[in-house]
Amino acid sequence: MIRRVLLALTLIALPLYALCVSAPPARAATTIRFVTDWKAQAEHGGFYQAVAEGLYAKRGLDVKIIQGGPDVNVPQLLAGGSADFGMGSNSFISMNMVKQGIPIRAVMAIFQKDPQVLISHPRRDLNSITDMRGKPVLISAASMSAFWPWLRAKYGFQDSQIRKYTYNLAPFIVDPNAIQEGYLTSEPFTVEQQAHFKPKVFLLADYGYPGYANMVLVPQKWIDGDRKTVQAFVDATRDGWLHYLDDPAKGNALIKRENRDMTDAILKQAHDRMRDHDMVLSGDGLAFGLGSMTDKQWKLFYDTMSSEGLYPKGLDYKKAYDISFVRQTLQKFQ
Repeated sequence: MIRRVLLALTLIALPLYALCVSAPPARAATTIRFVTDWKAQAEHGGFYQAVAEGLYAKRGLDVKIIQGGPDVNVPQLLAGGSADFGMGSNSFISMNMVKQGIPIRAVMAIFQKDPQVLISHPRRDLNSITDMRGKPVLISAASMSAFWPWLRAKYGFQDSQIRKYTYNLAPFIVDPNAIQEGYLTSEPFTVEQQAHFKPKVFLLADYGYPGYANMVLVPQKWIDGDRKTVQAFVDATRDGWLHYLDDPAKGNALIKRENRDMTDAILKQAHDRMRDHDMVLSGDGLAFGLGSMTDKQWKLFYDTMSSEGLYPKGLDYKKAYDISFVRQTLQKFQ
């Protein structure tokens, strides 16, 4: 107590100019334009939570979230400099950029499980993905060069099963025998609201589908030129997601402000599904910390997809990611 009093008296005795001179000038915050892969939603919750709670600001960052949408090409915006960091929906995004020679890497993976699902009506003859062999499946054009080759290789699906999915749920709802693709936090809930029945949901990741999702993408020039900023973004994002999973109120308030189509019901069901299915805290995220990635899992994804001809043999797939920001000591565990 005496020491604190003496220190206070000493400060009082100092000339005012001495106190002013001793304080270093405040460092201006680094602006980061972060573009998402879709309009504001619960799947982006941790990023909005980090903004709402000032977690980025505490680390010297002024993060401006740019909403994505159907016409937003995240890799293109990053490559052209219209955005600084961005969101990668799945592992194909990063691997495709390697194939095209675009120097952008994933530095963290929020979702340890890809939220891709197949859904069906509540029918007794379908209890696993294996039961879907030979049956018609509504599949989008993009999925034919994504998870479909994996289903074909591992579960014996055939291209003759494919029916075109145009992101219109009506054909699925009216046909009790229909099976279609979807996103864990989207189509199942919409079907429940519109058709008033609960569809069966088969999460591909639970059947061995490899690959991360909801990744943070960073151009190589940032990694080479300003690692401190990249690390600060990763650390604040990790904390934002941990807080969002625990109590999403602040993040959801900002999401609803940015996207008027979001309702409390939509946000709650998405948040519940992410938690119930361990989308974030499982796999490498549970073993090494939220957002973590491993060489082993990336190799599995590349080996799986290259065996189906989606990527050439010998592709330097390690250029798709950089694990150094999510766990400095990760490699000693591999």
